[in-house]
Amino acid sequence: MPVAIITGASKGLGRALGGALAGRDWDLVLDARTAKVLEESAEAARARGARVVALPGDVTDAAHRRELVAAARELGGLDLLVSNASALGAEPLVRLDALTLGGLRAALETNVVAALGLVQEALPLLRESAVGAVVAVSSDAAAEAYETWGGYGASKAALDQLMAVLAVEEPGLRVWAVDPGDMNTDLYAAAVPEDDGPRPEPGAVVPGFLTLLDRRPASGRYAAADLRGAVL
Repeated sequence: MPVAIITGASKGLGRALGGALAGRDWDLVLDARTAKVLEESAEAARARGARVVALPGDVTDAAHRRELVAAARELGGLDLLVSNASALGAEPLVRLDALTLGGLRAALETNVVAALGLVQEALPLLRESAVGAVVAVSSDAAAEAYETWGGYGASKAALDQLMAVLAVEEPGLRVWAVDPGDMNTDLYAAAVPEDDGPRPEPGAVVPGFLTLLDRRPASGRYAAADLRGAVL
């Protein structure tokens, strides 16, 4: 069975993607900071037939990153790494003149530094896979200037650039940065609590991610909304 590591897998997009992969006979290593909620996601994936290792922890912790990769190795290898765990830097989001430098550092540490650290830890296994791939969950805030989204958007723009360079340096892998678009998630609610407008559930964008795995287009940056049903 192919094996995936998914960070930030206790809820939202990470949980939805984990469930979809479990239904496609993937085995999973799932990460999140809250053990109880993570285990609920793991049980849902196990109910679909997957072998699942649920490891609560923080991706900014190097020891935890090593633990995630070791678990994948125990399952047989690693075919897909999904960097989904994210930090806003401020909750709710604030303008740049009010963004603390500590908050910016926190966003960069989770969204960029930890994501690269996990890639570095996982590369030996990914290189051994015939279908090794990295998915970094990006944001339209990485490419567009939205008021109050400066710190978070800067971290995701940096993540996009790291993935672009990784794709050049690792031509044997597929490396995709994916903008999932607006979703009804706890992260968005924490970012803009006053915005209670209707948004798609995370499961609605999962088909776009699955399209990448099915069709394996060239490494690059993609929008999930453009992937579903696209000819790649």
